Amino acid sequence: MQPKKQITSPQLEMFRNRLENILNRQHELYRLSGLIRWKMFEQEFGKLYAEDGRPGTPIRLMVGLTYLGHAYQLSDEEVVRRWVENPYCQYFCGEEYFRHQLPIDPSSLSRWRRRIGEQGAELILKLTVPAGLKTKAVQPSSLERIIFDTTVQEKAVAFPTDSGLYNRSRVRLVKLALTYGIGLRQTYSRLGPRALLKVGRYLHARQRKRAGREIKRLKTFLGRVYRDIQRKIEDRLELKSIFFPELALAERLLTQERQDKNKLYSLHAPEVECISKGKAHKKYEFGVKVSVATTNRDNFVVGMFAEHGNPYDGHALAKAIEQVQRVTGRIVQRSFVDRGYRGHGIKDTEVLISGRKRGMTPQMEKELKRRSAIEPVIGHMKTDGKLGRNYLMSDLGDKINALLCGAGHNIRIILKKVEGDVALFWAGVPWPEIGSAYIEAAFL
Repeated sequence: MQPKKQITSPQLEMFRNRLENILNRQHELYRLSGLIRWKMFEQEFGKLYAEDGRPGTPIRLMVGLTYLGHAYQLSDEEVVRRWVENPYCQYFCGEEYFRHQLPIDPSSLSRWRRRIGEQGAELILKLTVPAGLKTKAVQPSSLERIIFDTTVQEKAVAFPTDSGLYNRSRVRLVKLALTYGIGLRQTYSRLGPRALLKVGRYLHARQRKRAGREIKRLKTFLGRVYRDIQRKIEDRLELKSIFFPELALAERLLTQERQDKNKLYSLHAPEVECISKGKAHKKYEFGVKVSVATTNRDNFVVGMFAEHGNPYDGHALAKAIEQVQRVTGRIVQRSFVDRGYRGHGIKDTEVLISGRKRGMTPQMEKELKRRSAIEPVIGHMKTDGKLGRNYLMSDLGDKINALLCGAGHNIRIILKKVEGDVALFWAGVPWPEIGSAYIEAAFL
């Protein structure tokens, strides 16, 4: 059924005060709640709900919790608990009176993210741009000068090793076989962990031949269990569909070689890729490549998307420019990239590559010097946001998390801008220098 409508009632309650009457109206979350177009979310996301059935959770509550979680780097469980403790968070999410109970079960946020998908996450990022324009956290002219770069969004997986993957795949197959009453010739529940322990000890002692022998033994254990299960379910058609995903992963492990592409690095996240960005301290990262687009002047995120397959940076530039124009509603006139984008083939937009000398005006040189300003933005999204480690499942989780990380970064910029404007107001700075229209709306 359609979500509940959060409508402010003029009728007062006898024993409770409205949040708007007891909160500090100068608080940044209080004012931010009036800058976001909540009705736009209700119009767009309302189409995803059925017409009959139990009423859904208010859309503003779900969007508000999403903004808070990515702005303050909180998990689903933590953001729900903070919502109960903080009246400003409740007001930001559309509550009229203070509540003492959890608004939703934290797992509802996972299902809601799957419901809105990648397009819904992009809308959440898109509507931070009007809020940034209202607070002057980003200037309208800045939306035409964009910096592009790529980074790696690491997945929440253990560092992949052959020994660990062989043993883990065997354990999963044995557990699945026991669940459905399939008797195996041998489970290797005793020999498997012992061989895995020896691998670690031999590698620590730099005895690579002995370690390789134990790794080969673990691979043999997996192959025997894999073939045994195949024989046992060959005539049981009802079990083939159940065992197919695990058997397919085991087959990939048994057949892949060292120099193969599209290797399997994690059993619970098969989409993980091995990406090398040339870092001295971290040669390989396991996750997905993410394209980031920020304004040249204000460091405001106006585009992010995760691209699987580890594409060449230059080939993803056209898609990145198209997304920025879709989010901002403006044409990108000039973009700034590093040397990894050489050979991009873009002709409609002027692309300035780092290190360019010919045909440069003083203004272009000044703007190109700020190309490296995107690096600390990526660093903040990894340390202050959730870009450093993605806990969402599947390819869709990678794409949604990247977009929401950009929205969380913009919210942090807006909150900082709002807080600074109030400090200037009380310091006696004239309103025109702060933004009279914005200050009047905030204090009325």
